[in-house]
Amino acid sequence: MPISYENYEDKRIDKSTSQNIVNLRTIMGNTMDLNVMNIDICGIDCAVVTVEAMVSTSSMSELVFRPLMSLNDGRTKTSSEIMKFVTKESLMATERIIIYTYSDAIEQLFSGFALILVDGCDYCAALGIQGYDKKSISEPTSENNILGSQEAFAEVIRTNISLIRRRIKHPALRFEMTQVGKLSNTDVCIAYIQGKADEKMLSRIRKSIGSIKLDSVLGTGFIEPFIDDNGDRLLFSQIGYTERPDMLCSNILQGRIAILIDGTPFALVCPYLFSQNFDTIDDYASKTYFASFLKIIRYLAFFFATAFPGIYLAAVNFNPEMLNLGLLANLSAGEKTTILPLFCELIIIMLLLEIMREASIRLPHSVGTAMSIAGGLIIGDAAVKSGIISSPLLIIVGVSATASFVLPSLNQQTSLLRLSFIFAGGFAGFFGIAVCSVMALCNICSQTFEGVAITSPVSPLKRRQIADVTGRKTFKEMEQENTTINDFS
Repeated sequence: MPISYENYEDKRIDKSTSQNIVNLRTIMGNTMDLNVMNIDICGIDCAVVTVEAMVSTSSMSELVFRPLMSLNDGRTKTSSEIMKFVTKESLMATERIIIYTYSDAIEQLFSGFALILVDGCDYCAALGIQGYDKKSISEPTSENNILGSQEAFAEVIRTNISLIRRRIKHPALRFEMTQVGKLSNTDVCIAYIQGKADEKMLSRIRKSIGSIKLDSVLGTGFIEPFIDDNGDRLLFSQIGYTERPDMLCSNILQGRIAILIDGTPFALVCPYLFSQNFDTIDDYASKTYFASFLKIIRYLAFFFATAFPGIYLAAVNFNPEMLNLGLLANLSAGEKTTILPLFCELIIIMLLLEIMREASIRLPHSVGTAMSIAGGLIIGDAAVKSGIISSPLLIIVGVSATASFVLPSLNQQTSLLRLSFIFAGGFAGFFGIAVCSVMALCNICSQTFEGVAITSPVSPLKRRQIADVTGRKTFKEMEQENTTINDFS
């Protein structure tokens, strides 16, 4: 009797090749991409089973078919001798696995392995002959740099592992592979340096990933909530993203733990400090004084992207005496030409900004860039001329929007904080700005990951590591100190 789809997990491979083929077709619903090639070797019925477009046809011809056909040399061979040749006496593939159950056979088939079935053997051999199509290694799209590497992660997890291994050629580098998702069986890899990574963090991450019971895991966003327990209630995340192998290697060498997901060109890094959002790989290719200057620019950009519009609104509506008389006169003249209050103007233009940003992201690059330019010029010019928005306000919003592009990793947080400061400044002036600032600080200061505060090394203060916040240490200092993430706890 054929094995049904519902109860195949623990069933062992049958001794009959024909029965195994029937069972595989039944389990997979006779899907069209299941390829079965029957071969007669020394009078014994054998078969090679693959999934279409998951194996390399050229490798199959040279590494599998040719050695198997060489067994038909006129000598009599038993089933065990044929299987012994496949698994021990030949070099068909670098990855060879002995399969005893149908669940393991299905998993390996969908991972690009070829199954060798021999009549009379109650097990089969899986050979790694992967050859599925994949995107080549390209340049980073969200973490651009000038003097650093121009390689970004690809979608294939084994390619990403090789990019890390090429940069860290040390046996202490560990990769732990597991499958997540009841239906997708997505490959997830944990990467770390043995001896530098904290064992409590490793245990927590292993437990969190093992507890995922989703049907499918299709990206980093499916895994992050299980590792970051309170992530939905907190403003900033204790887990970071990167698409750069060099940045990921830098984090791993500091004792952090990386998580790679098959099908995603981004890796998760944990724990991730708040100050890391202001780091770039170009900082380590620049002079120390220039790297410090650029970091100050990024911190100023974060301020302009989040609090500047709200502070402007609070100053104009509640404390105009803070402004220069000439500036106040120009602002007053500009506001007289508009038909809406300043608060309503600011909300409208911020919503338009978010709409144009989202449209430029979702549209194709060639169209998105043109749309954002045309939308900004046409809508902005028309809004000013029609009296909906004043010219000074358009400058404020333009500065805030430009500053937000400096920190793409904080895009979600800057958008939310910007609106929060606008509402706080619009309803309560500088008192509202102060309350909003305190709430944001309390929210960020409450985050820890196994004893490591997200605000470290500022709070709690670590004097030896504070140079990483305001600039960067020299390479001689890094050589002497050998700092790890445990020094921030």
